[in-house]
Amino acid sequence: MRIDALALRNFRNYDALNVTFAPDCNVIVGENAQGKTNLLEAIVYLSSARSPRARAEKELISFGKSECSIKANAFARNRDFLLEIALAAGRRRKILINKVPVKKGSDLSDVLGAVYFCPEDLLLIRDGAAARRKFMDDALCQLRARYAQALSDYHRAYEHKTRILRDSEEYPSLLDTLPEFDLRMAQSGAVIIYYRARFCERLKEYAGIAHRECSGGREELGVEYQTVSTISDPLAPIETIYDQLRAHQASHAAAERASRMCLSGPHKDDIAVTIGGVNARQFSSQGQTRTAALAFKLAEREIYREITSRTPLLLLDDVLSELDGTRQDFVLNQIRTGQVLITCCEPEKLTGLGQTVQIHGGQVMQDVSCFAPEADFYLCTQCDRFSFALELGREAGGLAYSRKIEI
Repeated sequence: MRIDALALRNFRNYDALNVTFAPDCNVIVGENAQGKTNLLEAIVYLSSARSPRARAEKELISFGKSECSIKANAFARNRDFLLEIALAAGRRRKILINKVPVKKGSDLSDVLGAVYFCPEDLLLIRDGAAARRKFMDDALCQLRARYAQALSDYHRAYEHKTRILRDSEEYPSLLDTLPEFDLRMAQSGAVIIYYRARFCERLKEYAGIAHRECSGGREELGVEYQTVSTISDPLAPIETIYDQLRAHQASHAAAERASRMCLSGPHKDDIAVTIGGVNARQFSSQGQTRTAALAFKLAEREIYREITSRTPLLLLDDVLSELDGTRQDFVLNQIRTGQVLITCCEPEKLTGLGQTVQIHGGQVMQDVSCFAPEADFYLCTQCDRFSFALELGREAGGLAYSRKIEI
C-alpha cells in the first residue's frame, strides 16, 4: 500500500498544501517548527481517524479557522482509493472513501495502514502502563475490527461503572445496576485480553529480533504481557478468559465498593520490558530506550504485514537522533521496503535514499527526486517544481529536468 498524493487545507500550520510522494522512500526535510511532524500526523489521522498528538479534533484545525480537510490518493488492495476527512468546529467529522460516507475509523484502516514513530514514543518504555496499553490498542484497532469494537464497548462500560461507584455514597440505589456493567466489561474485556496476548507473543518475537540487530547483537529485549491475576493463560479461548474475569470481579466486588474505584479488568494491563534481563523502564539508557521503542514499532510493522499480507506505511519522525552509528545503520536498512516517510533536519544524513520534500513555513519548497548537496536547481518540465538535478536534462525519479534556474 502507498499514498501517492496528499492535500491539506487549514490543517495545523498548513493553509493549503498539495504534495506527491514516491512509492518507496520520502525524506521530509526542514528546520524545526516548519510542519514536518504535522505532515506525518495528517497521514496517521487519514489511516485511522485518530491523532497521535491531539486530544481533541479541534486542535487539528488551523488557528483562527473553523474547519479543515485532509485528502489523499492512495493505492491498496490492487486498486486506487480517494480518502477524505472534513473537520468542522462544533460538528461531527465527515469521512469519505471514494466519495462514499463511512462512520468508523476502522474503515480507513482497512484501506491505509500506518506505523508511526516519534520522539514521544520513548514513553513506551519510560512511562507508565497507559503508554504501552495505547500502543497495543492503536496497533490492534488497525488490524482487528472486532478488537476496536470490544475496546469501545469496554471503555463505555468502564466509564459508567466508574461513575456509579463514585456516586454510590450519595445515591446507593445506583449499585443495583453494577451487575449489568460487570457483565459487559467481562464480555468485552475477554476479547481485549485474547487479542492483546496474541499480539504480545508476536511482538516478543519480532521486537526481539529488531532490537538484537539494532544493537549489533549486544542486547536482548524481553517482552511479557501482564493482565488480570486470575487469568492463568491469556492465550486461552475467549470463553475461558471470560469465566476467569468474572471470578476476578466477584473477588474484588467488596473492595471496589469500599474504594469506589473500578479495580478489575484489562484497563490495568501492561507490557513488562527488559533489556539484558534488567527492567528497561528503570535502568535503560536513552539510546537503549529509543532502540527498544523503535523495535516495538518495527515489530508492529511486521505483525501488520504477517496478518494482512500488506506492508503498511512507515512514518519515522526524527528517528536518528540519539542513536549511535550501528543503530542508525540498522534503521536505514529497514526503510528499503515499502513506502517510508522520514523527517530530518540535516538532509546530508539521508543522501541518496529517495525523493526529498523540503518543508518551510507550511509550504513545500522543493520536491527533490535526486538529492545532491552540491547540485544546481532545475525546473521539472512536468510539475513546474524547483528540484535538484546533477546535470542538465537528467531524468530523476521519472521527472525530466530541462533547464537550469538561477536563484
